[in-house]
Order: sequence, then C-alpha cells, then structure tokens
Amino acid sequence: MDFALSPKAQEYLGTLNEFMDTHVYPAEPVYAAWRAERGPDDHECPPIVEELKAEARKRGLWNLFLPAESGMSVLDYATLAEVTGRSPRLAPEALNCSAPDTGNMEVLHMFGTPEQKERWLRPLLDGEIRSAFAMTEPAVASSDATNIETSIVRDGSEYVINGRKWFISGAADPRCAVYIVMGKTDPDGPPHRQQSMILVPADTPGVEVVRSLPVFGYQDQEGHCEIVFTDVRVPAANLIAEEGDGFAIAQARLGPGRIHHCMRALGMAERALELMCRRAVSRVAFGGPLAEQGVVQQQIAESRLAIEQARLLTLKAAWLIDTVGVKRAAIEISAIKVIAPRVACEVIDRAIQVHGGMGVSDDTPLASFYAHARAMRIFDGPDEVHLRSVARRELKRHL
Repeated sequence: MDFALSPKAQEYLGTLNEFMDTHVYPAEPVYAAWRAERGPDDHECPPIVEELKAEARKRGLWNLFLPAESGMSVLDYATLAEVTGRSPRLAPEALNCSAPDTGNMEVLHMFGTPEQKERWLRPLLDGEIRSAFAMTEPAVASSDATNIETSIVRDGSEYVINGRKWFISGAADPRCAVYIVMGKTDPDGPPHRQQSMILVPADTPGVEVVRSLPVFGYQDQEGHCEIVFTDVRVPAANLIAEEGDGFAIAQARLGPGRIHHCMRALGMAERALELMCRRAVSRVAFGGPLAEQGVVQQQIAESRLAIEQARLLTLKAAWLIDTVGVKRAAIEISAIKVIAPRVACEVIDRAIQVHGGMGVSDDTPLASFYAHARAMRIFDGPDEVHLRSVARRELKRHL
C-alpha cells in the first residue's frame, strides 16, 4: 500500500492550508456572530460562506471530492478532507464539498440521465443550490433499509410519493432545491429490490417540512428536518436509474462518502488535540502548567496514538476503494465508520476535560465538535450495524 499524495494533491494541500489560515479560521467568529444574532431557528446561510466559496473557487479549491472534476483519487482527497474537518461548519461548504451534496452529486454523476444532470447536477457542481437525501424514517429502524415504508407508486407518466422522513440534513436551508428520496416501488419484491430513488423538487406540492430537529441542542444552519410527503407527484423521468435500484445506489453513494466523513472527523480530533496541548502548556494549577501533570500527558499521548491508528485505517480504506472498488473495500469502510467517530469523541472529550468549564461552553469549538462526532456514531449506519458486518467476516473464516 502506498499512501503518498500525488503531485496534484500535494499542490492542492498547500493551497488549502494557506486558504484555511488566511480565510477560513478568521471567518469562524464572523459566522458564529451572524448565527447568534439571527437566532437558532433562522436557517439562512451567513453571507461569509458565499465570500469563502468565491475565494476557494478562485484558488481552484472546488469540487475536489469528485475524481471526475478534480483529477484526484479517493486517497488523494482523503487528506484534504481531514484538513477541512478542522473547521467543519465552513471549510467543506467553502470548497463545495459538504454533505449531503457530495453524495447526491456522486449519485447523479454515476446514475443520472443527461436531463437529470443538466437540471440538478450542474447547479450543484456550480454551488448555486443545495440538496438533501431523504432516507431515514421515524417509524422504522432505518439502519435496515428494507424497513423503509415511504411509498413511490407509478401512476401513468408520474410517480406518487407518500411517507414521513426525519433527520434530513440540509432541508431547512432556503437554498435546498431538491431531495433524493428513497422509498419502495415494489413492497412485495426481493428485500434488496424493493427500494428506488427519485428526485423531488423541494417546492413540489405535498412536501411539508414539519420542523428542524436539534442535535444535542444545536440547531445547525442547514437543519436536520422532519418532512412529510403527501400525494407528492413528480414526473416518471425523475426516477434515478431503474425501479429496484435504490439499495444498490445507496451502497455506491456511501463508500467514498464515508471516507470524507471519517477524515473530517479526524480533522476535528487533530484540532481538538492542538487546543488541548495549548491549554495544557498555558494553564497553571497546583504550582505549574497542566502539561507537567502525568495524567494530562497520558491524555495527550493516548490521543496522538488513537488519531494515527484511525488515520492509517481510513487511508487504507480509501486506497482499497481506488484499487479494488467500493464493494471489495466494504469491511474496511464499515470499520472506519466505527473507529473514526469513536476516536474523535474520545479525543474531543479529553480536550474538553483539560479545558474545564470552558470546554463545555461555546468559547471553543469543542462542544460543537463533540455533538457532531457523537452523532456520527448513528448517522450513515449506527456503530452496531458496522460492527456486525466486521464480525460476520471474521466468523466466516472459521465456519
């Protein structure tokens, strides 16, 4: 295995680090102040984000997640994704590399018709609109996609959609123009051929955004919404690929996306470790800096070891996607989906502890980081689902 960055990726990395230092980190308090002034229930995008997008695009830092656009491999982008994770509210969107748009763009790139690409993919790639991915439902355990109850029924030249979704990230943002909705077109078919995906414009009659759900008390700018679909009609041409392809599309969508999520989680962990070290050397207690306390030194060392191990496993998974494909990298992808958020939670938690009361306030990004990292252990499949996959492969060797 070779984890070395390509020359193109090395060039991007240098440009990205400079952009983070000169524009992204200084923009964080501006973003926070704007959001605080408008209040948690306002989901307008702070103007500073559009300014960052313009600056990033001028530097060529745009759509780096998509190999067809950037010319980089999944492995190349992984390291850049980690850097953007250091400022998760700003950096991914500044580069047009934020979820759920990245996954939706990958779906449209791989499976969309020319008409679907022209109407939806092109404005997404240009950063003109946002999107959402509507799969999770409140009434069923959506970690098992075969449970999904939303119906997608053919009626002449249209499909009619009925169902309830929740925790649909991005749907509260006024810029969200389209949803990719997963539902059942054949409830009596084979379990993994019952589901389909369809494009639903956000302004379609019958679409009701009920509320934006908080995550550990945080109302994120883009929102995580509960949405009701009542007799929603869209043209049959909005179906993505064929009826019954929904489950396969979902699996294709999640492979590279989990690399992005996991590396961004490690970016948060790296920044948390930096903040912990700075606090340890500057804060005095019991006659000396906290950094002289053995227990604090252990917390710092354990954090470094954990980050390095998780990063290596994630880079291995990215390398496997590039060399043998998503399907053959499935177990490693499951493994990193468990390990990266777990490590991020542990490191951020230690950093909070070293900061004391400040750590649980909004005076540092640590509390927000922790809320996001903890939620990662649930979204895109809870830890238990991925652990089961890893265990089954291990047990299969002994049957």
